[in-house]
Amino acid sequence: MKNYLFILSILIIVSFIYLKLAIKYKIIDKPNERSSHTKITVRGGGIIFTIAILLFFLLNDFKYPYFCLGVLLVSVISFLDDIYTLSSKIRFPFQFLAIFLILLEVGSPFTPIYIFIFTLAFGIGVVNMFNFMDGINGITGLYSLTTLVGFYFINVNEQLIDSDLLIYAIISILIFGFYNFRKKALFFAGDIGSITIGMLVFFVGLYFMFSLGSPLILLLVLVYGADAGNTLLYRKIFTKESIFDPHRHHIYQKLVDQTKMSHVQVSLIYAFIQILVNIIVLNSYKLAIQPQIFIFMGFVFVFMVSYLFLFNILKKVNKINNNLL
Repeated sequence: MKNYLFILSILIIVSFIYLKLAIKYKIIDKPNERSSHTKITVRGGGIIFTIAILLFFLLNDFKYPYFCLGVLLVSVISFLDDIYTLSSKIRFPFQFLAIFLILLEVGSPFTPIYIFIFTLAFGIGVVNMFNFMDGINGITGLYSLTTLVGFYFINVNEQLIDSDLLIYAIISILIFGFYNFRKKALFFAGDIGSITIGMLVFFVGLYFMFSLGSPLILLLVLVYGADAGNTLLYRKIFTKESIFDPHRHHIYQKLVDQTKMSHVQVSLIYAFIQILVNIIVLNSYKLAIQPQIFIFMGFVFVFMVSYLFLFNILKKVNKINNNLL
């Protein structure tokens, strides 16, 4: 407990100092067509996620060195992206290297090569999913918290990884929430924050899947996955847009825009739904593989259909709103 209070104190101090420095040196997020905010806001506040992981590495006998090195690499390039806006041609090689280091850490086999390549590409997808979904106040902090707490409870039962890694990250998210989980955020996570959380979730999730042989671990990011995945398909099939172009097609964006729900309300809905899914995962990840696959496919089907249904409703609401103007 004393160690956790030390981590809490360090991260509170770091977050306060960073806010002051970011304001002074104008590390800010200016609203664009993708943005759900209208005011210039400090970005890069998720640097405390990276610091929490590095503190874990330094204070816990240098555990998970490949993973921590990967986090450091993508954190540096992501923070530079927060400041200067770098091309994806610069960012992606670092992300590939970082995911490769995670695969080394968890002992992922290099053969057959197509599975290794798929896992590498899947890791890139998970990391960038957290980045794409970081668009409204509170969503990154709340959703990451629900996912990591889900991992924590599984780890309490299975003792697969050092729990301090999850606890340090959870502490950093709670501190971040003080600045971000509000109507007018004091700072955003930035790429450094969302990418770092994505790295952590992929590392822990992959470690758990390899150790437990349970596909249901994937459901701990189901809500994000359903939104990001369906939005990606919609843009590729219907709008023909580049996935790298700013847009406002995510369901969480449409809920804010069309229903006028607050950022905090939408973030709470996403977190609450994920909590319900987590409860089912926690009670079924030890089942035989066949019922697990049945549960997994059932959830994927329900969430895909629900996405399409909600998307069409919001589209009609938007049309009604436009007719009233």
